[in-house]
Amino acid sequence: MLSVALLVAWAVVSAGMTCSVEAAPNHNQQNSYIKYTTVTGYFLQDEAATNASTFSFTNTNFGLINRTYPTDVNYDPRGKKTQWQRFANQVFRLNRDTPHGTQYRLLYLGRHGEGYHNAAESYHGTPAWNCYYSLLDGNGTVTWDDARLTPAGITQALIVNAYWASQIKTQKVPIPQKYYTSPLTRCLSTANLTFSGLKLSRRHPFVPTVKEFFREGISGHTCDRRGSKSYIQNAFPSYKIEPGFTETDQLWKAFLQETEVDQDIRSKTVLDDVFSMDRETNYWRFRTYDSCRTVQAHLHLYLATSEDSDYIGL
Repeated sequence: MLSVALLVAWAVVSAGMTCSVEAAPNHNQQNSYIKYTTVTGYFLQDEAATNASTFSFTNTNFGLINRTYPTDVNYDPRGKKTQWQRFANQVFRLNRDTPHGTQYRLLYLGRHGEGYHNAAESYHGTPAWNCYYSLLDGNGTVTWDDARLTPAGITQALIVNAYWASQIKTQKVPIPQKYYTSPLTRCLSTANLTFSGLKLSRRHPFVPTVKEFFREGISGHTCDRRGSKSYIQNAFPSYKIEPGFTETDQLWKAFLQETEVDQDIRSKTVLDDVFSMDRETNYWRFRTYDSCRTVQAHLHLYLATSEDSDYIGL
């Protein structure tokens, strides 16, 4: 059996955590599979003592635990490296020394900023939102179908952009090598605001792939209905759209709620697709709340709320 271990961390929302994956070696075989599990001991979000209601990823180095690693002796004998540099070396050594068929990956997961659907639910109240307003495209003042970011949501994303810039410069945080995002506008926009202008690797520029299945539970709420493929291409021309992406949203159905079982199947399908197609990338970036929920649903990651009530981090 092939065992793939994923090391996870997040941005817009919070940061850091570890997960592992196990997979059968031949993905062409009908009985092959990938099994996802978490690996603890690296990020505060995994710790039982972490209070989700008060946790702040911007005050805790993305949640990376201040600790030593067995690899420090040879890599940093004088203690000059940052915690993230030593952690990155730990991941490298894990991949190098692990038994055949095992891989470790670091993921950065982030939620979108506040959208107009969030603001509308707060304004109208959750009962009225769920029973009536969420089924509409808007209320005559604002629209929330495929909700855009509010000014507050834009500010939230820009704050995280500044934090990323600081962490890259001072902590030498490993820069993502692959980027993925949900097709919902609030997620596409948050990703762009978060990573635009950062000093990223020329080999791995910010060119996210839009994945249809990277979405939270799909309900009959109009905010869960994505825009057309043509709209996404025009609004975010630098983004890649995965093959087979339909012009219109075929997953959203008015008045219908996706079951948890179906969400699990969809989540497993998209994760298998990502990790089966690229086994060389060490650092991944999954953008938005929708992506987080999808990954969390299958990796059973610990959710922690940051200092902003709109942000949920894995």
